[in-house]
Amino acid sequence: MSTDPPETATPHPGDGRREAAVETIQREMTAFARRARSAAARMHPELSLVSFTLLGHLEEHPGCRARDLAAHYALDKSTVSRQVAALERAGLVGRRADPADHRVQVLELTSAGAAALDQAAEIRTAMFRERLADWAGEDLDRFAAYLLRYNERGGYGER
Repeated sequence: MSTDPPETATPHPGDGRREAAVETIQREMTAFARRARSAAARMHPELSLVSFTLLGHLEEHPGCRARDLAAHYALDKSTVSRQVAALERAGLVGRRADPADHRVQVLELTSAGAAALDQAAEIRTAMFRERLADWAGEDLDRFAAYLLRYNERGGYGER
């Protein structure tokens, strides 16, 4: 991981190396997502990776509505409704009336939800540290920069 790719890549039709690289990236990102789902299931068997994502959003944006979550992550409202219901059953999320409009219910983390997020963050951080323990500092910096660059080009939802 010591060679530094060019800052900007120009697509070249028929460039087999480029296509092979894109296929490798897609395959490895899929493996990464599978590991993330598996890790989420180990942390709290009743919750999905989407549930943890929604918990994180509620930590950063307390008092949002379920429809706000659906819009932000480009998810169907029924999907968010099921996820929020599971979070409520697990005691990780609560509802309260919106102070600006008492007809509207907003969501907030419970103390158990905050604790679950803290535990998940500790586990995730430990897993990343272990996987990256033998990487050189400059490789870590480069990898982090590439991930930021990739995620900043996202099309919807969070990076």
